[in-house]
Formats: sequence, structure tokens, C-alpha cells
Amino acid sequence: MTDNLAQQPTAPAPVRGLVHLPLPLFAAPMGLGGLGLAWREASHILGAPAVIGEALLLLTTALWLLIFGLHLTRAMRHPGALVGDFKHPIRSAFAGAVSIGLMIIAAALFPYARDAAAIVWAVGVALHVGIAVWTVRGLLIAPREAASLAPPLLIPLVGNILAPILGAKLGFLAVSWMMFGLGALLWAMIQPIILGRVVAGPPLPDKLKPTLGIFLAPPAVGTVALVSLTGGFGVAALTVFGLAVFVAAVLLSMIPLFARIPFAMSWWGWTFPSAAFALAMILLAQVWPADWAVALAWALLFLASTIVARVSLATLRAALTGRLLLPEA
Repeated sequence: MTDNLAQQPTAPAPVRGLVHLPLPLFAAPMGLGGLGLAWREASHILGAPAVIGEALLLLTTALWLLIFGLHLTRAMRHPGALVGDFKHPIRSAFAGAVSIGLMIIAAALFPYARDAAAIVWAVGVALHVGIAVWTVRGLLIAPREAASLAPPLLIPLVGNILAPILGAKLGFLAVSWMMFGLGALLWAMIQPIILGRVVAGPPLPDKLKPTLGIFLAPPAVGTVALVSLTGGFGVAALTVFGLAVFVAAVLLSMIPLFARIPFAMSWWGWTFPSAAFALAMILLAQVWPADWAVALAWALLFLASTIVARVSLATLRAALTGRLLLPEA
């Protein structure tokens, strides 16, 4: 018996390579860029060192270009792998992170090269609308099973709500309001479907549970977008921010659950929403400069920075050990 078992062939080790480069890696520039924008605003409002935000935004641009270049190489060498990502019910949603990254890069460029920022913003917005159309078309012609509905689906659809943050500053006010309406209405239509799946089942696998953090992004980004569109933290922005505070409280109450989940790319789902929430609080502290508001803005900024740093280090460790280029389990 022992000899027979010893002679049985062992399963081959999984092959690492660029073919397995995860499309969700585009969430990394989103998280870093969102944090960079929060630190930039903190330098204007809270007196934070300006170099931190600018350095993060420079790193965001370099990282987006690196990841885009790697995926371009992957597409040329392994076109079937990229097509498989676009057909995957969950991974395909991260195509929206590509165009969101462009919008963040445009915001990074804005103080230094307004015309270049406008071009990059226009390309990012056009690409994001195209991805949203493609996503909704896919939902209509090929209905998905409930198990494939997950929070990342909000990225290509509700991501449109990000466009007005820079668009209004560039002078594209009408387009920005249209983009806000598009993102907000898609949020109102799509999130209840995803929330219904989460509540009624089937339950999210542990690997996907960190993506619940994405639920914080729409109200947090929506708050910042309304501030940009209306020129101040008015009633509308305060109303949406109230929802963001509630969602943040729910997520914080679930920290013990999340802490038990090993690192996966899904952990990037916490980075951009936490940075956007910190940015919204910083903007509130500008119009309501009470001591508690300023202290809370600093606390949320440091919390978002800690989240981004820990997820970035875990991702770097996975890249250095080769685990980042393993096939998905």
C-alpha cells in the first residue's frame, strides 16, 4: 500500500507567468491616487506637507503606466488570457479601474498642465462610459447567476460619479452634471441588486468579502463630486455624506471579520473608498472647522494611509515571491 502511494504522480506545481497578471491590479493606482488627492487637499485645508500628496500622485501615474504596459505585453503574448478576464463575471468589472486611473492621473496633472489634464480626463471619461455601456449590455444579453454579482460591479458603472470632481474645475459643467446623474442613477439601480445577493445569498466567499468596502465609494465620491459641482459643502453634499458615514460605521463594525481573511487582490477594495471618505471629511472640515472635525479628518487620513500602505506592502510581497503571477485558485 505504501509503495503504491509513493508511486502515485504528484500534481504539477502551478506555472507562474505574465499570463496570470491580475486585471484587478488596476485597483492599485486607484487606491494610491485617491490617497494622493486626499493628501493634496489636506495640504490646502489642514496644512499637511504638500510633498506627500504630490509624491503619491506621481507614484500613481508611474504605477498606472507600468501596469498598463504589463497588460499590453500580456495581451500581445497571451491574448486569450485577457479575453478571459473580460468575459469573467467579476474580474471584468476591474476594466473600469483602467479609466478611473486615467481620471485620477488627469487630476494629478491639473495644477501643472491644465490642457494635458483636460485631454487625459476626456479620454478617461469616454473610455469609462464605453466600459459602462459594455457592462450593462452584457448584463442584459447574458443574465448572470446571483453568485456572480459582487461589489466590484459598481466600479465600471458608479465610477462615472468620479468625473465631475475634475470636470467642473476644467469648465465642463454640463458634461459633469450628466456624468454625475449617470453614475448616481446607475448606483441607485445596481447596488440594490448586489446588496440583495449579499443579504439573501449565496454568501460571498471569504476571498471576496473585502470588496464590501467598495460600498463606501459611491457616497464618499458622490459627496466630493457634489462639492465640486456646487462650489461648496451644501445640503446635497451633506445628505450624501451622511450615508457615507453610516456605511463607514457598518464596515468598521465588521473589522474582526475582515481581519481573519488572508491577503488577496480583493483587499484593494478598501483603499480607494477609505481615501475618498477621508477626502470628503477634509472638505467638511474646511467649512466646519471645529476642533473635532479637523481631528477626525486627520484620523481618517491616517487610517486611509495605513490601509493603503498595508495592502501595498502585501501586494509587493506577493509580487516579489511570485504569488502575484499564479493562476487564480
